[in-house]
Amino acid sequence: MTRLRSAGRVSATVVILIAAFGAALGLWFGSRMVGAPAPPHLESAVLYPTPRALPDFQLIRSDTQPLTLADWKGHWTVAFFGYTNCPDVCPTTLTTFKQAWKLLGAAGALDKVRFDFISVDPARDTPAPLARYVGFFSKDFVAATGSDDELTRLTRALGLVYSREKSADGNYAVDHSASAVIIDPEGREIGLFRPPFEAAKIAADLQTLAVSR
Repeated sequence: MTRLRSAGRVSATVVILIAAFGAALGLWFGSRMVGAPAPPHLESAVLYPTPRALPDFQLIRSDTQPLTLADWKGHWTVAFFGYTNCPDVCPTTLTTFKQAWKLLGAAGALDKVRFDFISVDPARDTPAPLARYVGFFSKDFVAATGSDDELTRLTRALGLVYSREKSADGNYAVDHSASAVIIDPEGREIGLFRPPFEAAKIAADLQTLAVSR
């Protein structure tokens, strides 16, 4: 009889301990869920579950100054990789970014955001023509390029690709990703804008992101 009672007490104690642990775990999980900020509502930007850390890089801007990871910190950056001889995607994208830039200016948000155009055709897109091309859309946009080693390392880290195809006449076209990456003020890739781009939605999302941090 004594043994049965002892066994009963042990079983009851185990049940109580398990229940207490379960309750504590539930409270902890609930507090984590309640305390976690909800992701901001965005019109077109796609955010990653976890920001991606990026390697340092060394590019050259159209004004011959260096462009490094440090230049992507302290503000939100939208970076698009293309080339000046691009027949359609690049000029269309930069035109949309120009419109978004005007909307951001009207909202007083220009100090929080910038747009970078990175050429993946360094042989033809030397500083002078690169500056003229991007300056046609906005003098405020940053233009840069670099060696294929630097460009390949950076695009791979960002989840982008590019390649060149020679044509029969000796010229070549460049295939490249059409998405624009979003870099947060810590210099991490947090998401992207996918085409088709809409200026109003891009501007609205950048304003939302700027006030969420």
